[in-house]
Order: sequence, then structure tokens, then C-alpha cells
Amino acid sequence: MAVILDGKMLSAKFRENLKKETAELKSKTGKMPGIAVILAGDDPASSVYVNSKEKAAVEAGFYSVVERISADVTTEDVLALVNKYNSDDKIHGILVQLPLPKGCDEKTILRAIKAEKDVDGFHPYNVGLLNIGEDCLMPCTPYGVMNMMADYGIELAGKNAVVIGRSNIVGKPVAAMLTKANATVTICHSKTKDLAAVCANADILVAAIGKPKFVTKEFVRDGAVVIDVGINRVDGKLCGDVDFEAIKDKCSYITPVPGGVGPMTITTLMQNTLKAFKMIEKL
Repeated sequence: MAVILDGKMLSAKFRENLKKETAELKSKTGKMPGIAVILAGDDPASSVYVNSKEKAAVEAGFYSVVERISADVTTEDVLALVNKYNSDDKIHGILVQLPLPKGCDEKTILRAIKAEKDVDGFHPYNVGLLNIGEDCLMPCTPYGVMNMMADYGIELAGKNAVVIGRSNIVGKPVAAMLTKANATVTICHSKTKDLAAVCANADILVAAIGKPKFVTKEFVRDGAVVIDVGINRVDGKLCGDVDFEAIKDKCSYITPVPGGVGPMTITTLMQNTLKAFKMIEKL
């Protein structure tokens, strides 16, 4: 059976390190990282996610603010909050929880966040830096995937990596990160011909398409590393984009759902906030 990449365990380890580093920096400088999260509307999944972010920030020793506003907000209302925290010296990271209510201009709002406070890694400036291989604030889920593979000592240089999915949140950025790590990367999507055959050549297979148990045995070569970014609810239970039970004996490493990539996302958000703090404060 494959080695299970335990995101819950790794997340706990990384958060403990974050807490220690934050305490040391606070002791030396008298300052602490600050994060502001803007939540518009009452989407249940978003509320749960934001509560988890708030808890993680407090546990890390950060200054944390959550702005909960009604679903009938306008783009101008959200922009006013973004600008407020852009100019707040106590805040080093700003996150606008998506999806936004109907009528809000998501693109305009995300681009209004100062690039150095863009801890989600979605600002075009950070996207550009990522794609030319320079240091930046990177999208949390793919960055968490890379941290996970690094911690387990998975070699990427010279490997064939296939990413299923081309979203701006996961697919494209994880492909850029894998390229920087010297993997040979193929991005697949709904128009890819012979998808299973392309995937079966992968040493590293990343599934991020939002289709439950889509990746089956014929997609996976013997000994491949399989990273399942998907999270789907089927018959009241969570599952990924990968048919875990069908392929767990075929690959060398695999992430479970839940407990794999998921826990790494919020942890990486905290890592980005600490990084933004150190960059802004020139530490």
C-alpha cells in the first residue's frame, strides 16, 4: 500500500513552528503579524472556513480581524473595507472570502488588495512573479501541496508531472510551482484527448477538477505519486477526485480526503501572513 501523505499531522507541525517563530519575532520587535478576513453573506461553507482561519490565526499568535458583512453589499462597500486594511499598519495580510455575493465585482476587489498583503496569492502581480519563477506570495492550496511533497522528501526534478485542471486557484499555480521545481509539466483539462493515457505517464499526478472519484486505476502508473486536491460530498460523505480505494495499492504516495491537502491550505495561509509580515516590516 502507498505511503499516506498525512496533511493533518504536517499541518500541526508547521503551525507549531509558526507559533514559535511568531513569538520570537514579537519578543524582538514588539510587533506581530496581522490578518484581516472579509466575509460577505452567510454561505455556510464560507462561514466554517473563515472561523477555522480565525482560530488558526489566534493560535499562531497573530492579530486577527474578521469583517462579517451582509449579502446585500455592493462592490464599493467591499472596496472600502479593502482600502481600510490596505492602509492599516497592524494588518499584513488581507483575504476576501470567495465566493462574493451576486453583483460584487470579484476581479476589481481582488486587484484592489495591495500585492504585498495578498496572502491568497491571487493578485496579478503575485501571479506574474510566480510564473516567472520569482519569490512571491503564492496561492495557499498549491503551495500547501508543494510543502507536503517537500516534507516527505518526494523528488520532483526531472519527473513527469500531470495536473488535471487549469483553474487559477489550483491547476495553473501548481503547474508553475512544479515547473520551478524542475519537473516536466503537462496541464490537462476537459478538451484533453486520451486523458487517462496522458495521466498514466505521470510520475506525479495532481487531480484538481471537482469530480468525485474521477481518477481511477487506468489513470495511474505503478509507483506514481497521487495528490488529490478535490473535495466532494457524496451521500453525506466527503471524497476526493481520486478513487482512493481503487488505486491506493498501485501508487507510492497518496493523499487521503479528508485529511490530506485540506488541512494544509489554512496552514499555508498563516505561513503567507508571516511571510508578508516579515517583508513589510523588513525583518
